[in-house]
Amino acid sequence: MVKKTVSSRIREEKRSPISINKVLVGYPPVESAKGTALLSQNRQFQYFQVASFLFPVAMGTAATMARDKGYNVIWHDAVSEYMDTATYDKMLEHEKPDVFFFETKAPVVKKHWESIKHLKQKFPNIIIAMCGDHVSYNARESMENSPVDFVIRGGYYDFAFCELLDALKNGKKIPQGVWHRNKKNEIVDNGRYNFTGKLDDAPIIDRKLTKNQNYQIEFNLKGRPLAYIMSGRDCWYGKCTFCVWDHTLYPKGTFKVRSPENVMKEVKYLVDEIGVKEIFDDCGTITVGPWLEKFCKLMVESGYNKKVMYSCNMRFGAVNFEQYKMMKEAGFRLLKYGLESGCQKTIDKLDKGTKIPEVVTSCRDATLAGLTVHLTMMVGYPWETKEDAMQTVRLAKTLMTKGYAEILQSTVIVPYPGTPLYEEGKEKGWFRFDPKDYERFDMTEPVFKTPGMTPDEVKRLCQMNYRIYLDPRYIVRQAGRMKDMQDFFYNLKGIKAVIGHIVQFGKEYETEKIAA
Repeated sequence: MVKKTVSSRIREEKRSPISINKVLVGYPPVESAKGTALLSQNRQFQYFQVASFLFPVAMGTAATMARDKGYNVIWHDAVSEYMDTATYDKMLEHEKPDVFFFETKAPVVKKHWESIKHLKQKFPNIIIAMCGDHVSYNARESMENSPVDFVIRGGYYDFAFCELLDALKNGKKIPQGVWHRNKKNEIVDNGRYNFTGKLDDAPIIDRKLTKNQNYQIEFNLKGRPLAYIMSGRDCWYGKCTFCVWDHTLYPKGTFKVRSPENVMKEVKYLVDEIGVKEIFDDCGTITVGPWLEKFCKLMVESGYNKKVMYSCNMRFGAVNFEQYKMMKEAGFRLLKYGLESGCQKTIDKLDKGTKIPEVVTSCRDATLAGLTVHLTMMVGYPWETKEDAMQTVRLAKTLMTKGYAEILQSTVIVPYPGTPLYEEGKEKGWFRFDPKDYERFDMTEPVFKTPGMTPDEVKRLCQMNYRIYLDPRYIVRQAGRMKDMQDFFYNLKGIKAVIGHIVQFGKEYETEKIAA
């Protein structure tokens, strides 16, 4: 285990050029009895009983960018390709990559340390680089606990990785933000990667190279094929105390947005070349104001509002009713809102900048404009009593049964390392277990102590949220919304996902009556 760390400013060693014949980008296997790991493009990690895979946008950009720079790039995501370790090893033996680049998160970082050790023992010459929100918070930890060669800090790791490849190939200085080891095997603290360029400079992701067909199991999007993109990185609001991307990958001052024209270029590629029927823009919150108006105008003028459905993340109160109608005309279908809690005290503590009446108004206006509202919410806050938590259940039920929301997603709050909530939890003794037991940050149990509630009661709150789908008023409304067989099969897939969520949070709980 390497403990000593030196600054890159102290020593810059000459490096010999390295021959790079093949570059592997993707994810190693994550084998667990808990289910399928939702790792790629996930701000919050979770194991699912019913598999779901999201396309990793920045990783896809890294692969395409490296290919465009002349490197022989291959893509293998062992999770979405259902590879176990033995199968993955056979692939590596066949492909013989010189460099392997992958993303990690806190709940699986220890598994990844073991994977790195395994790979280095079996393929000692392979160069391994890792990125992600957890190592952006603490790069030293992974270098001390595994023989990884490089760790990239920051969310623009696609650009950093390509700079690293060029540096290795040409024997040049390792780029800022890429932690590494010197000839004495000391860890070199190289700071964070500071991206000063424009996102428009990145290539449009090659969806054939990156196997977009493997990322079609997503229960909230209707059109197939589907594709994930990011019009910005990551969120222009960027204050929520629980959001690990806001505070580790894209902290204050690093948000960047692509031009509407550049996003429109990708829309055309996805529709014309890949045949995509629905796009999800996973920018933390879609950029509003002139940017949104321009993009909607481009969608309408080009006629692509009739060719593809467009969905995105949205903030309550960010747009008004007329702008919702503008979005609907431009081809927008689904808006995902982070409700997080129906308790105003909790919303304020999370620095969401939202008021409950604003939540209701936004959901109503979006629905009246013809858009589908998707709510995400969390339970298990250490300051919430059971009555506080029930406010979330009641608000969600009101919005769903009145028809102001169509989809909800309920999880246990996870204070990822690097977030203000994580630090506050350590200071105030909120954790139920050691804050470095990262493998337990996987939503299978509450991370925080909760006043007056056992861990099982917290999980039952998640069940109660999902059981709103079984309310007769909601079922009748959904049946009335179905217009064709596409809607029928879309809802059928949703039912399977809901059953999986209910099973995930326990099988033995009785349904608790919720006040209407």
